[in-house]
Amino acid sequence: MIAVPATGLAGIGLHHVYRDRANLPDLGPFVRFEFPTIGHVYDTNGQPLIALARERRQITRFDEIPLIVRDAILATEDKNFFSHDGIDYASLPRVVSKLRIGAVATRLIRVGRHDETRRPRIFPQGGSTITQQLVRGVFLGDLTAHENQDQLRHGGFLPRLMSFVTGPRSVNVLARKLEELRLAVWVEQEMRDRFGSKRRAKEEILARYASFIYMGRGQYGFAAAAEYYFSRPLATLAHEDADTAALLAGIAKAPRDYAPDAHDTARVVRRRNQTLALMEANGFISRDTMTAASQRALQVTPRGQDETLQAPAVVAHVLEAFNDGWTGLTADDLLEGRIQVYATVDARVQQVVNQALEHGLARYEERRPSAKGLLQGAVVVLRNGDASILAETGGRQFYNDRPAVYSDFNRVTRSQRQPGSAMKPFVYLAAFHEQMFDLDTMVPDEPIGVPMGGTRGTKWISNYDRQFKGVMPLRQALAESRNAVAVWITRQIGIESVLRTSRSLGILTPLQPYASTALGASEVTLLELANAYRTMASGIVAQPYVIRTIARTSGGLPIDRTRRRPAPVRLDDSSLALVQEGLRGVVRMPTGTAHSLDSRSFPIPVMGKTGTTSEFRDALFVGSTYGPDGITVAVRIGFDDNRSLGARETGGRVALPVFREIMLEVYGRALAGPVPAFPPRMEQRITRYLEGDLPAAALFAAVPKSWVMLTSIRPLVAP
Repeated sequence: MIAVPATGLAGIGLHHVYRDRANLPDLGPFVRFEFPTIGHVYDTNGQPLIALARERRQITRFDEIPLIVRDAILATEDKNFFSHDGIDYASLPRVVSKLRIGAVATRLIRVGRHDETRRPRIFPQGGSTITQQLVRGVFLGDLTAHENQDQLRHGGFLPRLMSFVTGPRSVNVLARKLEELRLAVWVEQEMRDRFGSKRRAKEEILARYASFIYMGRGQYGFAAAAEYYFSRPLATLAHEDADTAALLAGIAKAPRDYAPDAHDTARVVRRRNQTLALMEANGFISRDTMTAASQRALQVTPRGQDETLQAPAVVAHVLEAFNDGWTGLTADDLLEGRIQVYATVDARVQQVVNQALEHGLARYEERRPSAKGLLQGAVVVLRNGDASILAETGGRQFYNDRPAVYSDFNRVTRSQRQPGSAMKPFVYLAAFHEQMFDLDTMVPDEPIGVPMGGTRGTKWISNYDRQFKGVMPLRQALAESRNAVAVWITRQIGIESVLRTSRSLGILTPLQPYASTALGASEVTLLELANAYRTMASGIVAQPYVIRTIARTSGGLPIDRTRRRPAPVRLDDSSLALVQEGLRGVVRMPTGTAHSLDSRSFPIPVMGKTGTTSEFRDALFVGSTYGPDGITVAVRIGFDDNRSLGARETGGRVALPVFREIMLEVYGRALAGPVPAFPPRMEQRITRYLEGDLPAAALFAAVPKSWVMLTSIRPLVAP
């Protein structure tokens, strides 16, 4: 009963292996040695930020495999590799002798019972040549993954009959094995044709095996395994490293069992020594070498794969950026090592930003210990001239004791939160553009109501200090972040003017057409906010970007992206100059919310604005050095669940110190070029105002005291 289907199956199998050349896979990537490997993201100076891979593999050419490693592989896997044509006929008797014929009788007795998983396998494991193992991994992954299912995966009379006798799993294994043999014979012939000789074809196949095979712990290929387990490049292994070569070859046989483990060294050493014995038996090493290598202690120094990533938000942004103009490229190209990415980020600036944010969070947690490990923050640094990202931190390095990774939520690009008073400069710039106001225009700081719509009545606007100072110069209102003045100006010019100006600066998120938007009630991302300040500082419109260029791993010209060129902002120069001077005044004026930056300990001229959202939920500071050669830094700190930071935890107290540390370190270490100076005439006008030489300052001195104070209204927004 068994002989008939077995004979028929044998005939079909021989025809399939040696004559059938239908439905063959594409051999092109195999010939070109295009296995999935490691993709890297590099900083602007060529320093690696991260290595990404679905399979952490290093491609190794034949001449890069040390002789002792080749010998260990051949002794363990396929001693006749260089003489056979894909199938080692000399090993067939050994394989046939291992067929579990008795298992067939057992199956016949138990036929019809649904306990397939408990039945012994008929066909033994092992016996595959290196070429067979390689084609199984490269081309037959799907068949191998499903061959142990109880469902027959192949139609036809003979498979069904064999399934009745041997069970579907055995038929699935046999069908996969036949396809493995067919592809092994075909690949060997094709490689001989393409490389000109059997020897060259064998060398190329062995190199592909040594690069492709899984080696445990997420490592693929002998080179990746050597560096991971021994912290050594594969090429450095010599004859005296026979123990290391044998251990690596043993891993390839069964990574789950033989990958070095600090908790179970006996099994690994036993397998290593078996491989050494095979190497000696095949004449690859002497008995003395085998004995000495077998007696060596296990020298494994595995490197941790989950090292703390210093730029997780940058990597996340890079992966997101493939959807933005890089035609034909996806994140898969990077994860499979087909491309290498060169980012705009400077790793030195990134380190400064990481540390400054951690220091800022620690200072807050010293004041409020209950928040330890829970407070979050985000920082982004842009070059003013082209909006390239110099550094980006989307969250703290450890949150609830878990290290940050690139798949975490990036609070720079994805978190939309209210900007608070950091929105006010857009109101003032819109007013300057409408040519209705300048910095010395007198404006009223007095109670003002905002209609809530419907029957909800009016919301009365107040200031952070719960005071109204009456008529004051516009530059003072901006420096002191007077809420009432910002709403009053918005009423004069119309909210649409504020929205148009915001869009012209780079705010892409739709803003609500309500007066409260002037006080930062509409949500934006930190990157948008930083870019808008960058535009005000430079007068240049540009879209922020994090990828400088992309190169194909296989060589060729760099891949360029069509990017909109930076262009002058569509606002008159005089308006920009006025908002720049106003934001410089936020720092220089004694009553300005960022006046702490005007000191000998901070010798960097900057302009900027604090922001604190309603109920002290977020603290912000965004500031810039002057002009296209400067940089812009945006900092936002708050809880993810939107709880309050606590009373008096303002942008000036929580976020500004982070900005200060970043600027001091970046310019102190000359990481962004020399510090740009503000135009002398701009600085002189502020000085004249502070000295009382401008008419507006004299006028303010005569403001009636009846305008000065109203304390009964709760603040809506802090500075």
